[in-house]
Amino acid sequence: MGFDQFVADRLDRLLRYATAIACDKHLAQDIVQNVLMRAQSKWDRIETMDAPYLYVKRMVTNDYLSWRRRKAAREVAVERSELAKHVPSMADPADVYAEREAMRARIAVLPRKQRAALVLRFYEECSDAEIAQVLGCAESTVRSQLSRALQTLRAHEIARSATMGVHS
Repeated sequence: MGFDQFVADRLDRLLRYATAIACDKHLAQDIVQNVLMRAQSKWDRIETMDAPYLYVKRMVTNDYLSWRRRKAAREVAVERSELAKHVPSMADPADVYAEREAMRARIAVLPRKQRAALVLRFYEECSDAEIAQVLGCAESTVRSQLSRALQTLRAHEIARSATMGVHS
């Protein structure tokens, strides 16, 4: 397996591992980038090993352990865009949780039936008929509940935007 294929197959795992040990996404990216630059220059030797991935993983570990001894303003020779050429960057999982919590806070202002209808439609992807069956109401009631819920959410979002604009 060539170096490019190795990076394509293993970059995401290396980044997850580095992030877990460093507890800092940006530091983890720097560590992995540094390690992969060094590994690329030695790839002919590394790829002949029994477990090249474990060797590179060990390089990541060692780089992390020695990172504190280095200057904080250390220059990295290759841009992050160089790594992005091999594998697209991963989304930060924390963003998903933050977005989910923000959405929960927004829909918490809705009456229970509207909230249930909204969740069934957009999270559970149910049809009007399925939602009506779950809520024990007519399909027309489901449509009106959804309409009112979305109208309320839009009004709250407009008010929130206006408030943020005043304080900015």
